[in-house]
Amino acid sequence: MVIFVLHLKYSKHMKALFDLITEEEKEILVDAISQITVLIAGADGKMQKEELEWAEKLTRIRSFSHHKSLQTFYETVGLDFHERLHQLIDELPASTQQRTEILEAKLAHVEPILQKLPIEFGSLLYHSFTSFAKHVAKSAGGFLGIGVISTNESKLMKLSMLTPIIADVEDEEEADEHTEDN
Repeated sequence: MVIFVLHLKYSKHMKALFDLITEEEKEILVDAISQITVLIAGADGKMQKEELEWAEKLTRIRSFSHHKSLQTFYETVGLDFHERLHQLIDELPASTQQRTEILEAKLAHVEPILQKLPIEFGSLLYHSFTSFAKHVAKSAGGFLGIGVISTNESKLMKLSMLTPIIADVEDEEEADEHTEDN
């Protein structure tokens, strides 16, 4: 099942993401970034330092250079990402199959939260999560250690435990710029 909406205009007056969910749901979403990192980085049996470092750097980048409505989310993720990531790694089994099964089950808890959110937020988060997974996958491997995504990473980075939410979301400011240009 794919949730699809042709076009939605993001309003700068929309409530902040964290105002729409409970504290428990907030923790599930924040933990999802660490879980996605370990799921993808560990897909081939060994988590590479470059993948973990890039994930940490990406959380910082997205806190100021991402869709405006998700910047606060990534600021929150970045506050203790390193600690959460390494705690998760320490808690999970070394077996790739067991680790993957546990992480897929944990990430499945994100689904009802995405479905509960206004479609704009659900779509933004869904695409942000899949994009994050792809960035982690591309951060190691290939020529000079960059760019090649393994078969296992490719399968997992689709985050198949989540229903795709597709919406054409546009910032009000961007819409105003397009209107002024025409």
